[in-house]
Amino acid sequence: MAQQRHLHSIDAGHYKHTAGCATEVMPIPGIVKISMSQNLGAPCQPLVKKGDLVKVGQKIGENTEAFLSVPVHSSVSGTVTGIESMRNAMGGMDTYVCIEPDGKQEVVEGITPPVINEQKDFIEAVKSSGLVGLGGAAFPAWIKFNPKNLIDIDALIVNGAECEPFITSDHRTMLEDTQDVIDAMVTTMKWLTAEHGYIAIEDNKQDAIDLFNQKLSEQGITNIHTFPMPARYPKGAERVLIYEVTGKECKAGVLPADLGVIVSNVTSMATLGKFLKTGMPLVSKRVTVDGDAVTKPANVVVPIGAQIHDVIEFCGGYKSAPTKILMGGPMMGRSVFSDRMTIVKNNNAILAFSKEQALIPEETACISCGRCHEACPFNLLPTGYADAYEKGDAKRLEDLQVMQCMECGSCSFVCPAHRPLVFYNKLGKGLVREAQNARK
Repeated sequence: MAQQRHLHSIDAGHYKHTAGCATEVMPIPGIVKISMSQNLGAPCQPLVKKGDLVKVGQKIGENTEAFLSVPVHSSVSGTVTGIESMRNAMGGMDTYVCIEPDGKQEVVEGITPPVINEQKDFIEAVKSSGLVGLGGAAFPAWIKFNPKNLIDIDALIVNGAECEPFITSDHRTMLEDTQDVIDAMVTTMKWLTAEHGYIAIEDNKQDAIDLFNQKLSEQGITNIHTFPMPARYPKGAERVLIYEVTGKECKAGVLPADLGVIVSNVTSMATLGKFLKTGMPLVSKRVTVDGDAVTKPANVVVPIGAQIHDVIEFCGGYKSAPTKILMGGPMMGRSVFSDRMTIVKNNNAILAFSKEQALIPEETACISCGRCHEACPFNLLPTGYADAYEKGDAKRLEDLQVMQCMECGSCSFVCPAHRPLVFYNKLGKGLVREAQNARK
């Protein structure tokens, strides 16, 4: 399919320092703290207690009462040292199962590839894998792959764009786990009854495009194609991706499945591919470690629950005092207050920046240049949202369609006045929700 449709995008810089860095495997740290809140939706309840012995792949958290939930598994073998409550990157409190590894990495009994004979077996297998959207959203994959309108699904789009600066973990997945991605796509398309599969990859990753094309050709797979995209931000955003691949507009509140499309991150696909072959659930994650405060930037496979400072230490430690640490990328990642926080399923990067690189310029007055509007993929009016929020005008925010904002941060990035426009958008959405609730 020829590339013909383009929404507004920006050049946010690439800084892909680790693109050529083959993945390294981090040794098991002295402690892991595994969060029970690793999916969009309800948290899990611990299934273990202090003093219990656990093994790799063992289910240690589950919520059988909530629909929007997936199980959590141990990434190590060892002894549970306690169940703790700690603050997470969002500012809330999470429950963590703390495990002291024994260094043996013994695998729990019963780990075997799932047997799939029909669609419901496939969904149950995806659920038992603990898989969530690994591109950042952490939406339970088993729900995504089980839409109510299954008969209408025409296309599976695998998101390999990885458009945020610095991050290259998905790129390494495409180069190192290529066959796992393809195998998972073939299986997923079978049970979705999707006729078409697309692997969307930015054109600055030509090596990944060429590798997929080669393998698809060698295996005679004709219903899956690579889809090159310009290396611009935010090409990897789900709603942008759907439009540019299919031409279908996905408004806020509309599910991709309603348009006959399922979108999945490329690392989610690779993880599913591995699970279908081995039965090992999601217990580790490839992350990019970068930033000018890191001694040796790298791509690293990390056990889920490892603390950030242990990951940084594996990469040579800090070469200068970090002023800002991000879980994720500089556009949509979360700034954390401590490197004692732990890796969760949907982490794709740890970035540590010095004071110089983390400096936020002083905000000045808006000059009405319109650059924020020009940068927005959906032609929204960020300055209008800021003004309406400051006036407490929820109706104006609704009229300007603030709920259509996907909070990509393009408006803030291009603003010459350095206004934190994306945060006004977030706050504006909250004001609209409050007004809507008050009307009920």
